[in-house]
Formats: sequence, C-alpha cells, structure tokens
Amino acid sequence: MKKALLCVWREKLSINSKPKILISACLLGERVRFDGKIKNYNLSALENYELIACCPEVDGGLPTPRLPSEMQLDGNVINSAGIDISYEFNFGANLALNTANFHNIQVAILKSKSPSCSNKMVYDGSFNGVLVEGLGVTAKLLEQNGVKVFDENEIEDALAFLLGL
Repeated sequence: MKKALLCVWREKLSINSKPKILISACLLGERVRFDGKIKNYNLSALENYELIACCPEVDGGLPTPRLPSEMQLDGNVINSAGIDISYEFNFGANLALNTANFHNIQVAILKSKSPSCSNKMVYDGSFNGVLVEGLGVTAKLLEQNGVKVFDENEIEDALAFLLGL
C-alpha cells in the first residue's frame, strides 16, 4: 500500500501559484528506469512550473531494475520473460491519473518509447527493437481523461499548449 500512495503523495501539498505539469520521474533523474540507469535531460524550460513526478511502472509495484517490457497487439504488457505485467501497468496508470486529477493537471510530459508513458511510438511486442505507432498504458489513460500528453522531445509544444489554455 505504501508504494500505491507514492505517486499521489510524492510531492508535498503546498500553496504554489506555478502551473503544474505531471512528469515522468525518470526525466527528473530519479532511478526508476527499467534498466536502473539515470539519464540527464535538459528541463530548464520548465523552471517556472511545478513538476509533479510520477513513475507509473514503479508506483504500480514493479521493481528497479526490471526486465524490459513491451505492449502486445491485444493491449497487454508482457516482460521479456513472457510474464504478463498488465495489472501493474494499469494500476500505475490509474495512480498517475489520480495524481493528475488531484493536482488539477492538464499537461503531462512523459518518457517517449515507454510502454507506460509514450505518446506516439511503442515497441511492437516482439522484443526486436521495432517501433510502431501507439500510446503507452498511462499516456492512453491520461489522454482519454483530458490530460494532454507530450514527451521529453516536445517540451516547447507542451508549454505552448499550456499558454493556450
């Protein structure tokens, strides 16, 4: 249960007039990536925004590191050992949606190519490195519920969208 609350309570409640953006925790340098690595991203354009971090995979109960996972044609998520981990992905996606709703967030910047977070391309489920058009589990749920999802390569687009609200 502690991990289940992590996504919602990751950021302390505060009185803050900055617009809020839901953001993949890995983009902030948290060690949550499937391979356990930390990658650096230039997020300087986001300094005037309150970033609410969330990792749907970890918050859904998956460990770090973990086996690579990919979306299947039927929408399920399978790891490279053939284990269906759709439950964890869906659980984490719902936590991310709850976090967005709790903070009245309308924009998310999530990790591209992730089976959870991608807003454009996901791996095809063959574990052969083939990308196809598609949304990750969390990105799809957020979009279905009115949260516009961008990836780390679309930060300027995300900010322009926010300014247009």
